[in-house]
Amino acid sequence: MPNEHEDLYLDAAYDFIVVSNRLPVDHVVDEHGADGWKVSPGGLVTALEPVMREAGGAWIGWAGVADQEFDPFEHDGITLVPVPLSEDEVQDYYEGFSNDTLWPLYHDVIAPPSFHREWWDAYVRVNRRFAEAAARVASRGAVVWVQDYQLQLVPKMLREARPDLVIGFFDHIPFPAYGIYSQLPWRRQVIDGLLGADVIGFQRTADAGNFGRAVRRLFGYTTRGNVIEVPDGAGGVRRVIHRAFPISIDANAFESLARRPDVQERARQIRESLGNPETILLGVDRLDYTKGIRHRLKAFGELLNEGRLEVEHATLIQVASPSRERVETYMQLRDEIELTVGRLNGDQSTIGHQAVAYLHHGYPREEMAALYLAADVMLVTALRDGMNLVAKEYVACRFDNDGALVLSEFAGASDELKQAVLVNPHDIEGLKDAIIEAVEMPKKERARRMRALRRRVTEHDVARWSASFLEALTGAGVIPAGVSEPLQEAAQRLAGAERLLVALDFDGTLSPHVDDPEDARPTPAAVAAIERLAELPDTRVALVSGRALESLRRVADPAPGVLLSGSHGVELQLDDQGPTLDLLDAELADLAELQRIVDELADGVEGARAERKPAGVALHTRQMPPAEGAALQREARNRLHEALPHLTVRDGKNVLEFAVRPADKGDAVRRLRQHIGADAVLYVGDDVTDEDAFAALESDDVGVKVGVGKSLAWHRLKSVDDVATLLDLLADLRAEQG
Repeated sequence: MPNEHEDLYLDAAYDFIVVSNRLPVDHVVDEHGADGWKVSPGGLVTALEPVMREAGGAWIGWAGVADQEFDPFEHDGITLVPVPLSEDEVQDYYEGFSNDTLWPLYHDVIAPPSFHREWWDAYVRVNRRFAEAAARVASRGAVVWVQDYQLQLVPKMLREARPDLVIGFFDHIPFPAYGIYSQLPWRRQVIDGLLGADVIGFQRTADAGNFGRAVRRLFGYTTRGNVIEVPDGAGGVRRVIHRAFPISIDANAFESLARRPDVQERARQIRESLGNPETILLGVDRLDYTKGIRHRLKAFGELLNEGRLEVEHATLIQVASPSRERVETYMQLRDEIELTVGRLNGDQSTIGHQAVAYLHHGYPREEMAALYLAADVMLVTALRDGMNLVAKEYVACRFDNDGALVLSEFAGASDELKQAVLVNPHDIEGLKDAIIEAVEMPKKERARRMRALRRRVTEHDVARWSASFLEALTGAGVIPAGVSEPLQEAAQRLAGAERLLVALDFDGTLSPHVDDPEDARPTPAAVAAIERLAELPDTRVALVSGRALESLRRVADPAPGVLLSGSHGVELQLDDQGPTLDLLDAELADLAELQRIVDELADGVEGARAERKPAGVALHTRQMPPAEGAALQREARNRLHEALPHLTVRDGKNVLEFAVRPADKGDAVRRLRQHIGADAVLYVGDDVTDEDAFAALESDDVGVKVGVGKSLAWHRLKSVDDVATLLDLLADLRAEQG
């Protein structure tokens, strides 16, 4: 595509970029013909607006107007970079492939998807345009966060153009099971596009699992736990994380709205305008076949017919925001719903009482907050939904701890909002019973459930969602002290394993880092917790270290029965077996040459130290100035690459390690698992070298990174003290299981 505005980007370089199909604003023209912009509604905008404002980055997206081009501009503190679409591309890429191919396919074929090659061609072309826009404005090493199903090819395109970038992708809608996904003629190309990202996020664990299975079926790549090993084209692999990051809302903002006197007065007016019925039921949806609006209306109509609800006492407000009105399926849906509403009102309404108040409009947040406050029962009956933020908005607004939420188990929100009345919307009888349960729920029970729901939504808000994703993507973020709630839940699962392996790094995990490695010792709390775990039945503890085995034994003084792995898996001591290491003659010759070169490099350099290991040498630069240490490591890497090109090289924290026999901590974990026949593994480590162990973990295992830094581990702890707390907790839980 011609780049008419390239000169505008020459001085613009952003460290954080969001790429989504739409900008967070809509283009408007007032009555005088003047152009302007207004913030657009929608879950994605609601979720990312506070993140972008804080980051001060750039947002790339379509302005929502076909056949017009706009220069980059700033709106409300956010730099916006519009990407143009022609009218044909809106029809083929957006309304066609995105919303008439991918949307129905990814929502379990609730409506039949259409497959057209010209739509796919437009999808590829537009994705490339978005990728090129991101490549132009990104600074070196920038973080680029690509959003949603309309842009699934962008990660790979962007990685090919800018391999220096850190790329994340978040899928806001479900990802289907392979039996459904496999219908897509371009199934390989889409998966390949997504695998260009470093982290791929999904709403639900089940969606991430579906994606992993599709990768294995289509490409045969190795997947372990939430890590996919993608060939890098140079004989190595690039590790891609795929897992659930449930999206949320700015809960405090919604509660603040609901507490405003004018919003509360509006809620009172809404009830009054409906005749102050005993019960107001509320549905708020985009007009979409995935939202279960027809099922909701059917259940409500039958309850009125059967006399279980009476129109004099119960009214349903159905807000159906306009959506994709030029797509034939949506036009048919609107006609069907409006016909159903008309018949229901004609059959059930009285002069003074309307059965259904149907509103085909979008509303500002203030009006939505008033509706949430006015509603006694919120109905979320989606047939398939990635998350459904409306459920969370309702909960956030109910600061009065009143109201009941009926929630489809097929919405991602049901994984978190377990105190809602959960329902299968396909089961009309079950849906009717759930509505009656919500209507008749005692006030004390409503309050108990709503308090639990509000706690979840408040604690897991949009800031936590974005922070958790970006932490996984970049390794940056604030790590609170203690053991997080998700890690406590993971420990509870591990405690139920039939045979459990607890594998632990040593330096920086059980012992704080010290200047002299021989002064390192595990904390007393860690020692006590390990001894407790080692005494439990079907529970084995292993220390997995980069240290030589002899050094590890000396500083750790392990309890009886603790297994040992040294030199990054090269040395193993399994129960009564002696250390296993038998170097070949050629390896011994390489080791001697390696030792000579590293000794020569470190000799006379203040702060540098060469540590000899049974199968290698480590060059420590911790006590050198950072710039000088980095320079010495570069020199060592270059010298040894020329002299011994087949060495295994590992980067650690202020240490560069060379080995004549390839092995890593992942190999050690796999051998330890096999040795004891473990059903589940807990691995805790703090170093770059521990990433190999995290990559070796399987779906039922738990990896914990100590400290900051990019990691494949799902969980984090702040310090060695928190490691001891986690081990003690696991010992308690494991003892209870026994």
